[in-house]
Amino acid sequence: MQSDVDLLVTTYGTLRRDIGWLADVPFSYAILDEAQAIKNPSSQSAKAVRLLTAERRLVVTGTPVENHLGELASLFDFASPELFGKGGLATALGAKRRPSPEEVRTVASALGPLMLRRTKEAVASELPAKTEQLLYCELDPAHRKIYDEIRDHYRTNLLSKVRERGLGRSKIQVLEALLRLRQASCHPELIARLSTMVKKTTARGVNRPKAGRKRKSQEVDDRGAKVRLLIDQIRELQDEGHKTLVFSQFTSFLAIVRRALDEEEVPYEYLDGRTRDRAAKVERFQTDDDCPVFLISLKAGGHGLNLTAADYVFLLDPWWNPAVEAQAIDRAHRIGQQRSVFAYRIIARDTVEEKVLELQDEKRTLAEAILSGAGESILRELDLDDLERLLG
Repeated sequence: MQSDVDLLVTTYGTLRRDIGWLADVPFSYAILDEAQAIKNPSSQSAKAVRLLTAERRLVVTGTPVENHLGELASLFDFASPELFGKGGLATALGAKRRPSPEEVRTVASALGPLMLRRTKEAVASELPAKTEQLLYCELDPAHRKIYDEIRDHYRTNLLSKVRERGLGRSKIQVLEALLRLRQASCHPELIARLSTMVKKTTARGVNRPKAGRKRKSQEVDDRGAKVRLLIDQIRELQDEGHKTLVFSQFTSFLAIVRRALDEEEVPYEYLDGRTRDRAAKVERFQTDDDCPVFLISLKAGGHGLNLTAADYVFLLDPWWNPAVEAQAIDRAHRIGQQRSVFAYRIIARDTVEEKVLELQDEKRTLAEAILSGAGESILRELDLDDLERLLG
């Protein structure tokens, strides 16, 4: 690097590629923005930044904890490696599922002097109000039947395996079951192949109807309860001149929403992890009054977007970590927003979604004790009782 250069700005990807020579550069400061990029200590980005030579190190992030407290340990392993070492705080944060109250107090007191926390209320007091609410919908009868069949399938086949083998040895199967139930809560189209398999499994050994009798079929509404509710809301908001963000973890579900918007002739923009012209899509939504809706995958749009043209946000499916959902909502509720922001989570009644919300409320206390607001992943602390509730 040239000696007359005072500042080097780079991306994590470039840093990984160039760490061979960057590791030999003596920096006065090494500052990581969006530092959640090194939350996994085993990732190439985390390994690369730890090779930097710097007199002082800072990490800047709006989400120091996204999934579990071990991610916080990775950030401090870079920022203050002499504090963490190989045990002590790192062990309390990363190695145990649930640190004891004494360990939590130790971690909080140790990290407190090293953290400068600025809430949105403190640094942007001029921001308008943000309101979050739940919108409930009832599954259509045919949809309910499909959901119940899949839930009963997993309750019968999975719980017995977990009781026999333990949660640790059944983790992949548990995650698969919860993913499928979350998809089944959204729309039957997302789990069509699984539903067919479950029906075949259930039908074995069951007496078939007598010849000449036909079983009345139940057709599933193409849109489904969630999409109908969303379209009704969007139509009303469009008539009133509002702009709307719609988030889902499942791009396949967003495809169903796109189909409904096309049928209703509602203009929209779309963004997921495969979108290349992100800036152009953001620009159109922000400036074009004839584009009232932006559909965004939760993972692709969770950070790095300024979408203050929107004042309504809909989350179509709850995610395990409320901090990720908060990031999505804050694409609209940020500096530059002039109107109050209303965020809605659309929840299918009597499904795993309701139970996810319950566990979110119960499982976030650990991180709050240290960070006063970050969300602890409920999946990390899931036990057999929790699983029985989710499949109940």
